[in-house]
Amino acid sequence: MNQDEKNAILEKAKLWFKESIAENHIKNTHKLIDASKFDINPFLTVYLSNFLTGNTEPKSIAKALLYPRVLGTSITTSFGTNIQKFTHEVLASFGSTTSGIDIEFIDQISNNKIYCQLKSGPNTINKDDVETIVGHFKKVINLGRTNNLRITHNDMVVGIIYGDTASLNGHYKRITSEYNYPIYIGQDFWHRLTGDEHFYSDLIHAIGKVAIEADFSEELEEVINKLSTTPEVNKLSEIK
Repeated sequence: MNQDEKNAILEKAKLWFKESIAENHIKNTHKLIDASKFDINPFLTVYLSNFLTGNTEPKSIAKALLYPRVLGTSITTSFGTNIQKFTHEVLASFGSTTSGIDIEFIDQISNNKIYCQLKSGPNTINKDDVETIVGHFKKVINLGRTNNLRITHNDMVVGIIYGDTASLNGHYKRITSEYNYPIYIGQDFWHRLTGDEHFYSDLIHAIGKVAIEADFSEELEEVINKLSTTPEVNKLSEIK
């Protein structure tokens, strides 16, 4: 892969992050002025409000509700659910026509043809996903035999776009320990895909440029203020 091709991936990744992640994050945050968007646990919310700010004023309770959603579950879920869009928009040149496979590429380290299912992070699959992934891989290997193509376990790979081996959850580890399929994660994945061992850090840096533009602090303060005026929040603030 030449430098122009690498730069094209970086630019597409920036655009994907801006349009699929950042803009949706902002849109979803605006919706949180409505207290009904939260599954409010009155015991924990009052506790967390005091834990965070030392009081249960309406604005403090609004922060205790809003911060975990905005800075945690909302953006993490959005990142994970947009992985297929990432595949189609950022890695389109590696797209696969093989059922159950997201991308195909020549491993720039081993020179093997790789059939890869792409995942977002090291904790994004469950027990049932393992069986589904393994089932897809077995079908591809069997199809190869039918078509006189030599496809081995080492050619069937789970690629994870961020993280490292130490952070893999137990379900991912089963794929390698029980079924002997490789996992390429983070820096290793991008090195094998592009041939550039520094590409992963370049990708993080490129998306970081989009993040610098994402100053939502003033609008977030407005959302907090509006949420703090809702009856549900004010009722909790009366608990002393």
